[in-house]
Amino acid sequence: MDTIGFRIFPSPAAEQDASLLDAFEQIGVAQISDCMQRLYGAVGLRPYHVAGKRIVGFAVTVKVRPGDNLMIHKAISMAAEGQIIVVDGKGELSNALVGELMMLDARRRGVRGFVIDGAVRDSDVFAEHDFGCFARGVSHLGPYKDGPGEVNVPVSIGGMVVQPGDIIVGDADGVVAIPYAQARAVLAQAQAKEAAEAESKRKIAAGNYPKPWLDKTIAEKTGA
Repeated sequence: MDTIGFRIFPSPAAEQDASLLDAFEQIGVAQISDCMQRLYGAVGLRPYHVAGKRIVGFAVTVKVRPGDNLMIHKAISMAAEGQIIVVDGKGELSNALVGELMMLDARRRGVRGFVIDGAVRDSDVFAEHDFGCFARGVSHLGPYKDGPGEVNVPVSIGGMVVQPGDIIVGDADGVVAIPYAQARAVLAQAQAKEAAEAESKRKIAAGNYPKPWLDKTIAEKTGA
């Protein structure tokens, strides 16, 4: 379908390496964000799922009219194991875009989570499940199902551009999207950063954690 406002494109799943998801499971969002120069990440979303849950998966993107979830239903019907439904709802909080029934349907299909730049409802149910859910807020008011909307097009989520097939990682700190073409390079940098932080923790525990950059930076700023 190629009508603007109702376009539906397939996911690039056949071209993606699922082993990358396992590797990113071991890396924190903060470390990934640092390795992407702190420029790429959603702002203003919070987790609504059970505490401590991490999500990692390939993005199925959805652009909707605020308060309307027609194309979210379509995206769920198309989704496969290892994917995450990422919804650009323009940050509107008047009407919830997903709730318990949609979560159960998505979970049954192997979807790993929702990232919603908008509102959800049945938040108490999300809080009890290990199905990942990041959203901007909560509303008891339900959605409309009229459209327009599009599936697997570029979207903007809290200032973060997400392309279909990007790798989404979410934890207690928030959500980041890694362009698939850059995933291996970002992974290598993030693994190195995790190793460096582990060494810093060892030094802190041993009481030997010098910060030679600290006084140097202050001296440069003050001309001392």
